[in-house]
Amino acid sequence: MNKKLYRSNSQKMIAGVCGGIAEYVSIDPTIVRLIWAFLCLWGGWGLVLYLVAMLIIPQKPIDIIEQDQ
Repeated sequence: MNKKLYRSNSQKMIAGVCGGIAEYVSIDPTIVRLIWAFLCLWGGWGLVLYLVAMLIIPQKPIDIIEQDQ
């Protein structure tokens, strides 16, 4: 199977970055969000990385969403 990283439409709080990463590695999105929050508190790198990821990772296309359901 050819997995691709997309921002999540279903596990979305802000832009779906953490939910998309969680879906890609098959873990709970809460774990990814906690790691991201730790990075934000540790020098602010989490915020910078989140903004970069939000710009780089594409939104999941509609046709892929319908296939997943």
